[in-house]
Amino acid sequence: MPGWASTGIGSLDVVFTGLNKGDNVVWQVDGIDDFAAFVTPYVEQAKRQSRRVVYVRFADHKPLVKPGDGVVVYELDAVSGFETFTTQVHEIIAGEGQEAYYVFDCLSYLLDAWATDLMIGNFFMVTCPYLFELDTIAYFALLRNRHSFKTIARIRETTQLLLDLYNVEGKYCLHPLKVWKRYSPTMFLPHLQQDGEFVPITSSVDATKLLAYISERGVRPAERVLDYWDKLFTQATEIAQMWDVSEQDKQQALDRLCRIMIGRDERMLSLVRKHFTLEDLQTIKSRLIGTGFIGGKAVGMLLANKIISQEHLDLNKHLEPHDSFYVGSDVFYTYLVENGCWKLRVEQKTKDGYFKAAAELREKLLKGRFPDQIREQFQEMIEYFGQSPIIVRSSSLLEDAFGNAFAGKYESLFCVNQGNPEQRYTSFEEAVRMVYASTMSEEALTYRLQRGLDQRDEQMALLVQRVSGSYRNSYFFPDLAGVGMSHNAFVWKPDLDPKAGMLRLVFGLGTRAVNRVEDDYPRIIALDQPLVRPVSGMDDIRKYSQHRVDLLDNGENALRSIPFRQLVNEKPDIHLDMVAVRDYQMARQARQKGIAGAEYWLLTFEKLLSETPFIDIMRNILRTLEEQYQYPVDIEYTVNFTQDNKPVINLLQCRPLQTRGEKGPVQMPENPEAGKILFKCKGYFMGGNIFQNLKQIIYVEPQAYIDLPRSGKYDIARLVGELNKRIKSKDTEPTILLGPGRWGTSTPSLGVPVGFHEINNVAVLAEIAYEGANLVPELSFGTHFFQDLVESDIFYVALFPGKQNTVFNIAKLDRMPNKLAEVIPESGKYANVVRLYKIGENKLRIISDLTSQQVICLET
Repeated sequence: MPGWASTGIGSLDVVFTGLNKGDNVVWQVDGIDDFAAFVTPYVEQAKRQSRRVVYVRFADHKPLVKPGDGVVVYELDAVSGFETFTTQVHEIIAGEGQEAYYVFDCLSYLLDAWATDLMIGNFFMVTCPYLFELDTIAYFALLRNRHSFKTIARIRETTQLLLDLYNVEGKYCLHPLKVWKRYSPTMFLPHLQQDGEFVPITSSVDATKLLAYISERGVRPAERVLDYWDKLFTQATEIAQMWDVSEQDKQQALDRLCRIMIGRDERMLSLVRKHFTLEDLQTIKSRLIGTGFIGGKAVGMLLANKIISQEHLDLNKHLEPHDSFYVGSDVFYTYLVENGCWKLRVEQKTKDGYFKAAAELREKLLKGRFPDQIREQFQEMIEYFGQSPIIVRSSSLLEDAFGNAFAGKYESLFCVNQGNPEQRYTSFEEAVRMVYASTMSEEALTYRLQRGLDQRDEQMALLVQRVSGSYRNSYFFPDLAGVGMSHNAFVWKPDLDPKAGMLRLVFGLGTRAVNRVEDDYPRIIALDQPLVRPVSGMDDIRKYSQHRVDLLDNGENALRSIPFRQLVNEKPDIHLDMVAVRDYQMARQARQKGIAGAEYWLLTFEKLLSETPFIDIMRNILRTLEEQYQYPVDIEYTVNFTQDNKPVINLLQCRPLQTRGEKGPVQMPENPEAGKILFKCKGYFMGGNIFQNLKQIIYVEPQAYIDLPRSGKYDIARLVGELNKRIKSKDTEPTILLGPGRWGTSTPSLGVPVGFHEINNVAVLAEIAYEGANLVPELSFGTHFFQDLVESDIFYVALFPGKQNTVFNIAKLDRMPNKLAEVIPESGKYANVVRLYKIGENKLRIISDLTSQQVICLET
């Protein structure tokens, strides 16, 4: 017998000299029955030769192989997503090992699950080489004329055999299009089955007649240029334009498009179906690069803008329109496949490779090349924006969903967009790579692992937005930006209503509102009492205000942070009186020091809050979104003033807000013994009512930490991270972590520079003010850090020793034995800095009460 294996049909073996080890055989057919007619003899021959037959079943057509001796059937669900499905196939191949015989259901049926030819090509490109490596034989089928020329070309390039099979008036005609590393004088001629034998058609007359007959049954070439994805949208457009189509048909078309472009989260899908039309989805598609989902962040932004633009709300006159673009999630997978990253991606999904392989994969993602077709679409988008600044934002499939915010876990990068077209394009492409690579960051991986998402498809789409703002001298920035919450968990006064919502507001770019920044504070606004502050007295107002501004520097083509005073002195075109008041005390002190003519302003936003409709607009937006979501929401926004000082809002992002409620009433202890109190304070906590026993204390001693060199401070962060890893669970080993200044700062002089994954297992997080070194907590409600605390169910408290109603009894800790060296012997040199205390059962308890705004930690 020629070749290593047989098709089970002798004359067919003669056509292409049998099957060789590693052959992937792709049949283009008119129907499943035609493919089945050739699968059966192939399987029977394999069983006669005692070969293992593996049938991968995923389509709803009739089965191609019957279960039985020598046959193993794997049933998979392609709707689970490309990555999950492909990984499962990879695991099957690995488990079955070498020299197995495979039959796959018809690949064309994957279109029902994935809606795009592109992903079928990707699947084949990662599956075929792995089968080849293991010396297998595999049969695949494609329905003729269902796929674009480009998809067939990618499959042709990858497979070993590509065969056209036609049923011509009851007789099969086989036309080999590719047979790898085999040749005969008649191999690539059409072969007609006559009396059970495949005979080459050598006459030009007969060949011409046959092929002419076959070609008449094909589709027009123009249709073959379109991806299946494009055909679906074309059909939806036709339905939308038909005057006599039923509402049910329109709804079915809408649902179909939602499931291939919007996402899989049923709660978000129900909101989109309620508010979006077919025309809305067509508009989104017109600004989509590639195919696939647009991701959670893009969906949230579009949905929120659609909801608040309803005419009866009368908000449109206060809203800035958007002209965003989207990079589909399929582009991410294609980037992985075409840059040879898929095997590493599969390895990264394993328990052993989850973190280890991620580092290598991240480096590869930073160096890949995009397909030419995608590059062309990128270029068109860059030309559209011209030199207007843009921001490239992550918009993964799981991001901004109910229960999973992924706040700050993935990159978002500004492109200032200065320079010639080539430079601007290069900067954009680099930004995309960096967002893709951020999927492999330790912070993101830990977040997914902790929330049970490590094996879920995490497809990275992108949201590309025009930066809201104006050019002012050599800078570009919005007048204001911030974060809004429809539920205010940080109520610092008993008469504040949590249901009224709150804002974090900054001057300039909103990066200072969503991140914990060094020695700077946004304005915190309770929407029911917007002029009431968490601090009082001019000195505190000055100290806890914004002192620096984030902006885009056109000259340096970069994001920068500069002092607000410097910006004012450069006299850009800003609405200063709307956001700031003169600081006469600082000006007087400057004159006393001989500094003449200097202007001092303090960002208070008083006029904005008291003399414009800004607060009413934001209340209306947040209330409306919460009503429609039937859930508290979290938004990001910018504000720009019109010529007559009217605020115009750009809603950049919206997601369900994870909150911690009161959890029922608690009984605060009455007149506890002073010697039993570890700490107590009034206000300055987040996390609702709690009644929590503690078994372990990790304490970073402020002065010892301050005395360390910079490198030592980073060592402390890693040591805290190691202790965090050793916490078994919040339930069995509830731990309180106390330390100076701000946890998670990027500046070690202001606090311990841990990543959130290094503190995510603690039950309570406490930040302690240490005035001598300017180590001051920041109540970061509304930041990415806050979202992490809420999602990880961590109670937060800020302690200000020396302030009224605050007690911190450090002497209690000094009397306890430090167990650090016992747990981590090599950490002994830092035993004076980091202290680990083990607490007996029911010996230490923390209690908080929202109503009285009290929190206490004491011996029981």
